[in-house]
Amino acid sequence: MSHRYLITGGAGFIGSNLIRHLLTVDSDAEVTNYDLLTYAGVEATVDELDQLPRHRFIKGDIRDADQVDEALRDHDVVIHLAAETHVDRSIGTPTVFADTNVGGTAVLLEAAKRHGVKRFIHVSTDEVYGSVEDGYADEGAPLRPTSPYSATKAGADLLVLSYHRTFDLPVIVTRCTNNYGPYQFPEKVIPLFVTNLLDGRRVPLYGDGLNQRDWLHVDDHCRALHMLVGEGVAGEIYNIGAGAQISNLELTRMILETFDLDESWIERVPDRPGHDFRYAVDSGRIRSLGWAPLTTLTDRLVETVDWFRGRRDWWEPLKRVMPR
Repeated sequence: MSHRYLITGGAGFIGSNLIRHLLTVDSDAEVTNYDLLTYAGVEATVDELDQLPRHRFIKGDIRDADQVDEALRDHDVVIHLAAETHVDRSIGTPTVFADTNVGGTAVLLEAAKRHGVKRFIHVSTDEVYGSVEDGYADEGAPLRPTSPYSATKAGADLLVLSYHRTFDLPVIVTRCTNNYGPYQFPEKVIPLFVTNLLDGRRVPLYGDGLNQRDWLHVDDHCRALHMLVGEGVAGEIYNIGAGAQISNLELTRMILETFDLDESWIERVPDRPGHDFRYAVDSGRIRSLGWAPLTTLTDRLVETVDWFRGRRDWWEPLKRVMPR
């Protein structure tokens, strides 16, 4: 069955890759891309998406009830990715994160309820579980967010789930591990390190670099989201992860190796406040539906580096306006 999708945050990293995926796997799908084009919503990305059939872009703010109501009309699936996402920025401007991540989600839920959408997928993060020192957090694990970013995402998660319990809105919450791949904004660790090295600059590594993360290629994340449109159970939470934690230092070494460089290119910088040590989720629930990651970081890191190597036209303008 084909759908009319409203993708919020579709000019960003995961959103733009998701739009490409949906338009590729479903020849009848129609996608409306709703994005405010703040710093992480890239106009050049939208220009590329506009070359695809069945893609329509609306510049809009998820906090604007009138704009959202008009955009959502005649759509049956909402996949909500629009959010402030960078932990470091949330430490400096927490109220902005609360306004967008919680307030904007509330506006979107009200419009979805009013228009009777058939599926509302809220894309969250594994960071809501906080640091998982041992084992893996399943969907019933306590929420222990430690940054304004993860706290506002946890708040939005609970708000979304309340709309299922109170209003029977067919919502799903997903909590994914760290993503990587093409079109990722260059303040995130992999594109930051790669583009620094392409510019002949060292890479800034927090603290001792032993903090652990689980890396999933964005294509695998998009496959999971598309599956949940048809196979997910309303009112459920689905963790999405590769189950392959590595330290930030190991990741840095892998990136340096693709450039044939040694650890003298690492610049040690003070750790950020409240830096979670380890993220790890149990993704057995979505794997029971038949999803599994098709690739690993080892498989796709070189390909990702090569994408940034060949797309200076995309990332150089973004880095010029990033804080140093």
